[in-house]
Amino acid sequence: MIEALSLPTGLVWDWVYVAIGLTVLLFAGDTLVKGAVNLSLRLGVPALIVSLTIVAFGTSAPELLISVQAIIDGVPGLALGNVVGSNVANILLVLGIPALLATMHTSEHDTRSSYLQMLAASVLFIGLCFVGVLTSVSGVILLAALAAMLIYAVVVARRHRNGNADPDPEDLEGADPSISWPLIVMFLVLGIIGLPLGANLLVDGSTNIATRIGISDTVIGLTLVAIGTSLPELATTVMAALRRQADVALGNVIGSNMFNLLAIIGVATLFGPIPVDRQFLTFDLWVMLGASLLLIPFVFMRRNITRVWGVGLSVTYVIYLFVVLA
Repeated sequence: MIEALSLPTGLVWDWVYVAIGLTVLLFAGDTLVKGAVNLSLRLGVPALIVSLTIVAFGTSAPELLISVQAIIDGVPGLALGNVVGSNVANILLVLGIPALLATMHTSEHDTRSSYLQMLAASVLFIGLCFVGVLTSVSGVILLAALAAMLIYAVVVARRHRNGNADPDPEDLEGADPSISWPLIVMFLVLGIIGLPLGANLLVDGSTNIATRIGISDTVIGLTLVAIGTSLPELATTVMAALRRQADVALGNVIGSNMFNLLAIIGVATLFGPIPVDRQFLTFDLWVMLGASLLLIPFVFMRRNITRVWGVGLSVTYVIYLFVVLA
């Protein structure tokens, strides 16, 4: 207790900025999704298209703004660390913790196609990283791959509907048929204002903490920022596990990882180059790929994510954090 009270005032405020920034980011991201989804549905955009594009991009908005802000502030290592760290956390932590609460019956659902796309995105991303610097050319390649995957998803989804009606808009995250136009506008404004504000606070606080305690912005991105920006996915997956919606849980993680690699880094490189630290090439990228391969039993062998698996995934993540921080 005495040690806690003796912390430098500056460091305390840095942690306060991180907490406030993360809170603002999560709130702004949620309001932006609600506003964008309901605006699109009011304008007649099909719910299927909204779910594959606006919701996916909206829920990734905090990570995107953090990455862009990090590059603008001259700490690109935080941007890259955020994406790689988030992907590791999404698999080991976001699937591990919910499995401790309830078995996720992934054996009942077919996610092979989206999983293979996620692996392809991971391999493409790792290959571009080995060039040494992620440039705008790398970003265009990643965004082109994202566009191809979205087009494929739309075509397959429409083919499998077999003439059924478009998915119920009320099933979409943030959709509310009774919402008024002024409220939609308010959600959009709050989201647009809040996202850059929260990103700025979180990036500034995180980089100050890294400087004060003598660790790199890359490590901060891999740990503190990555865990913070994975909280929405964790909350969604916990609720999906408790409701026995394993397809939502696993699909949420796979989709989030694809968007992190293709959309976030793809857009971020348009604001400046991202040098790839040697630590990524020798360790972190392979941990990310290895974590992705851990999903093979659940995707191809139709195994459920039981509490035993939950313990294994969660413990593996703790070990990973220990190695990174050490």
